[in-house]
Amino acid sequence: MVPIFDKVAIIGLGLIGGSLAKAAKVEGLFKDVIGVGRNEENLKKGIDLGVIDKYTTRVVEGVSNVELVVVATPSGVIVDIIKEIVPYLRNGCIITDVGSVKEEIVKRVEAFIPDEIYFIGGHPIAGTENSGIDAAVSSLFVGRKCILTPTFRTNKNAQEKVKALWEKIGCKVILMDMVKHDKILAAVSHLPHIVAFSLINAIIGMKNYKDKLSYSAGGLKDFTRVAASHPIMWRDISLMNRDNILNCIAYFQSSLEEIKRAVTEGDSERLLSEFEESRKARRHIE
Repeated sequence: MVPIFDKVAIIGLGLIGGSLAKAAKVEGLFKDVIGVGRNEENLKKGIDLGVIDKYTTRVVEGVSNVELVVVATPSGVIVDIIKEIVPYLRNGCIITDVGSVKEEIVKRVEAFIPDEIYFIGGHPIAGTENSGIDAAVSSLFVGRKCILTPTFRTNKNAQEKVKALWEKIGCKVILMDMVKHDKILAAVSHLPHIVAFSLINAIIGMKNYKDKLSYSAGGLKDFTRVAASHPIMWRDISLMNRDNILNCIAYFQSSLEEIKRAVTEGDSERLLSEFEESRKARRHIE
């Protein structure tokens, strides 16, 4: 297969960045991949695993003369990284990211990026609770959605190349307004993670919590799997999508209060109604 990009820099060689590099190499979409990060041991592992061709811990060196930069770091540092590298990019270079929050990132980047450098916000909706290059798999994106959030400033040729990249590694690409993206993801991704973190914290706040946790079965383990996710990443997401997340938390609190009230009052009909409604909706997800 003819590569879409000859020389690519991936900044942040964790689960998403590593899996993207791996998948693109398998499909022959990248000719030369430079891994950029602070953890040299992790970068060396990327070489050993055949995920990248070269690596550097110096971000400016890593983006020299590349056609594509993928910023796959925690959301909170994406804008600062792009601001740092822009003066060193060649004209026509494309930058994309994989952040779970889009409005703040896209607006801030478009406020300083020059016309001759092209940026397209991206978010592959894929991942696991694991992190690091060891967790990277080439099949991570197969059958998953990837949302791109173009604006009136987005270069159409750059948009099509990034779209083609995600499609060729298995994603269904959806173009979406950045504001809409953040509202949707607050409900279906950000809130569930926050609830999982909160539930675990509630249990460890109870007396003899270790004894209680020793009896954990599928219910707790399945429900709170995402609570093992990277805390820095979720701290950044929570603050960057604050208003949408707070709105979703309010809905969740209201729903929980309704169930609490039914339990308190011994209202079996209300409980049955609440649980049946949830059951139907959950089956629709499948």
